[in-house]
Amino acid sequence: MGRIIAIDYGRRRCGIAVTDILKISANGLPTVETPCLMDWLKNYVANEDVERILMGEPRQTNGLPSENMRRITPFVARIKKELPNIPVEMVDERFTSVIAHREMIAGGFRKSERQRKGKADEMSAVIILTSWLDSRSGL
Repeated sequence: MGRIIAIDYGRRRCGIAVTDILKISANGLPTVETPCLMDWLKNYVANEDVERILMGEPRQTNGLPSENMRRITPFVARIKKELPNIPVEMVDERFTSVIAHREMIAGGFRKSERQRKGKADEMSAVIILTSWLDSRSGL
């Protein structure tokens, strides 16, 4: 039984979340600088059993792909080429950044903590992964 990784792909850095072995919960990992993401993925896959990679699919409120898709599409193709045994699935990530900021406020994060670079990216990846897990469990 492998883990599932979720990625909130950004221009500068990427939020990462991963499931536990039983695929019950999603846990955030430290963000990874975007240029280093493929090396990070290869290293992680070499050390952990990974069953699937979920890539956040940014969409506008009208459902059309957002501007960031022009960076994500080539990266997904690269994952499929360099890690061919791991399926990659796109997951709608609309509003995850807004939800992440609201969750940080609700969780009592101070303003300085909320503004820390990467925290919202990490939480967005957790939200992407949690929503995918919930959709599979019938919740």
